[in-house]
Parts: sequence; C-alpha cells; structure tokens
Amino acid sequence: EIAVPTRNLVAEPAAQRAYRALEKMIVTLELPPAAVVTERVLIDSLDLGRTPVREAIQRLAWEGLIEIRPRAGLAIAPLRAQDWVLIVEARRGVETVLARSAARHASPANRLRLEEAARAMHAAVVQADVLAFLEADKMLDEIIGEASENIFATRVAAPLQTHSRRFWYRYHSEAGLARAAGHHVALIHAVLDRDEIRAALEAEKLMVMLRELAE
Repeated sequence: EIAVPTRNLVAEPAAQRAYRALEKMIVTLELPPAAVVTERVLIDSLDLGRTPVREAIQRLAWEGLIEIRPRAGLAIAPLRAQDWVLIVEARRGVETVLARSAARHASPANRLRLEEAARAMHAAVVQADVLAFLEADKMLDEIIGEASENIFATRVAAPLQTHSRRFWYRYHSEAGLARAAGHHVALIHAVLDRDEIRAALEAEKLMVMLRELAE
C-alpha cells in the first residue's frame, strides 16, 4: 500500500499527487535504488490514472530520479555514496541565494508556515521519527522556495534537495537528527527575523554539516 503524503492532497492536481507519492517512495527506498519497475505497476499502485502518473514519471526523470528505458521499464536512480558530496556541493550556492531572498521577501503566510515547519521538526526529533523529519524538511524547502520569489533558483534546488533526502534516509536516518533540526530551525529564525546575512550564513552552515555527513 502506498503511503501518500497528506498535505492538501484533495486540492492538488492529480499529477502533483502522483509526483509526491512517487518521490516519497524513492526517497524512502520503497522503490529501491537501481530497481526496474513498469509504468503499469506504478499506475495500478497509485490509482490516480495513467496521464497523471506519466506526468509524474517525466518530472522525476528530468530530476534524475528515474531513467525511462523504452520497452525495458523504468529504472530507479542508483544510490552511490560518493555522489552525496557532489549533490551537497551543487546545493551550496543556490541554498544561500534562496535563504537570503526568503528573508527579504517572506510574506505573512510564508512566515506562518515557517513556524509550522519549525514545530514539525521539533516534534520529529522528540519522537525520533525520520519520516516526519523528512516531511518537515521538504515542507521547509518548499516554503523557502516560495518565499524567495526566485523560481529559477527554486527549480535548480528542488531535485538536489530530493536526492539529498534520499541519501539521508539511506545513510543516516536517526543519526544526527537533532543536529540537523537545529541548523534548520536556526535558518527559519533568521528568515523570520528578516536577517538576510544571517539567513545565508545559516544555509551555508547547514550545507557544511551535510558535507561532513556525506564524506
């Protein structure tokens, strides 16, 4: 049975719902690295129709999480430990851009959601719930991206963030959960304080921590 995220799914287009479900399955290794599956299996599992699932598959292929092999199925991206460093290095610059811009432009609605993300991260650490932490992390990434008002930086960062979450789930899980949450919450507070310089610095600190874990 597919565990589909509960975040306003009724209001989301079917293709977005399919994307969220498949992304979560890939991040949590329910679809194992390097596994080969068929489009039909995914369509039947998600029960969202062929077109939405195909759109989600195309998006995941563009993000490097699925390889479409004509007449041979869909290959889930392999998970090579050495790639995590490369992913973090690719994220460093764009994450500071997003953090700085979010501190400058965050709307009242963004700010409320940032506070919600901070509470969700705290609860995940208290409960040692890795899946809840990853959901809160994804929520935070989306809020920062929206608040930044920079769609180009957001589009660059999003797939890298997903790849990074998958590595975290595979190689660290509960280890370092409190430390990671601390860095995320520090970033949230900097954005809420509208401190662009501190927000960029906290984003950089978060990337440094991830780099240490990836090595």
